[in-house]
Amino acid sequence: MQKAIIIGASGYTGAELARILIKHPEFALTGLYVSRQSQDANKCISDIYPQLKCVVDLPLQPLPEQLSSLAQQVDLVFLATAHEVSHDLAPVFLQHQCKVFDLSGAFRVNNAEFYTTFYGFEHQHPALLTQAVYGLAEWNAEKITQTDLVAVAGCYPTVSQLSLKPLIEQNLLDLSQLPVINAVSGVSGAGRKATLTNSFCEVSLNAYGVFNHRHQPEIATHLGTEVIFTPHLGNFKRGILATITAKLKTGVNDEHIRSAYHHAYANKPLVRVYEQGLPSIKAVEFTPYCDIGFATKNGHIIIIGAEDNLLKGAAAQAVQCANIRYGLTETLGLL
Repeated sequence: MQKAIIIGASGYTGAELARILIKHPEFALTGLYVSRQSQDANKCISDIYPQLKCVVDLPLQPLPEQLSSLAQQVDLVFLATAHEVSHDLAPVFLQHQCKVFDLSGAFRVNNAEFYTTFYGFEHQHPALLTQAVYGLAEWNAEKITQTDLVAVAGCYPTVSQLSLKPLIEQNLLDLSQLPVINAVSGVSGAGRKATLTNSFCEVSLNAYGVFNHRHQPEIATHLGTEVIFTPHLGNFKRGILATITAKLKTGVNDEHIRSAYHHAYANKPLVRVYEQGLPSIKAVEFTPYCDIGFATKNGHIIIIGAEDNLLKGAAAQAVQCANIRYGLTETLGLL
């Protein structure tokens, strides 16, 4: 059994990680940690999340000042923390041969200037950026097996890339017309900390981050093409539905598209491609799946992608990456 801990365990993603890992047959969840300033420190996670009572009854321990001893006691750590925090924590654990699965954006792009431009801070670990592997599990499995630092893909980027990448890889899209991604997320995507902008009673259906959301350059960088990305916040708890419009190359038909998706995902059990109908959030919430469907007309394609933002968009994909890294069945503990 590999000893695992979660840092940032009091958030929605941390709680999902705890629920998955406590039952995982190969990973032993040995500790949950929060910042020393957290109001949740020393509480039991099941007091915050009653659905975890008699499932995960572990305390949320304040993170010790000296991380080295903690790093020496565990085999892998999941960082469900802000990018500035992950940026500082990951190197300490890596120095002690602990494998790091970072759910923040701190190591997702191998370009230090990216963080100055889009994240507003100067990256202090450019060498680690070259070691980090982007955790889009279905596409980077081989590289994930060879790294100790996995930068798990963001929630919007996961559904967007899984939907578009097979068509781009098979050269089926006319990229002179940029793919347009309109994606709606439940309010859990904004995190547990309450603010007026993500208060359930204040949210109707709102676009935000128009032309400046940091997930746009993440998507564009890893797709290898620019996209127009507009995120929306909906008044529901969890899930993401992405509606993506793109132009097809001349002569591309539905059979070419189905073949591209089949080639990409025939052996990828957590991506479900629809033969009929279109995905919905209802079909994927509380599951580790990404569902994809499409329709075409007049040389254009509309792709619908759906996922649970807290699972396939975060916690489940992180565990999927950990399974891959340790040579396990990638769905272990998830289905």
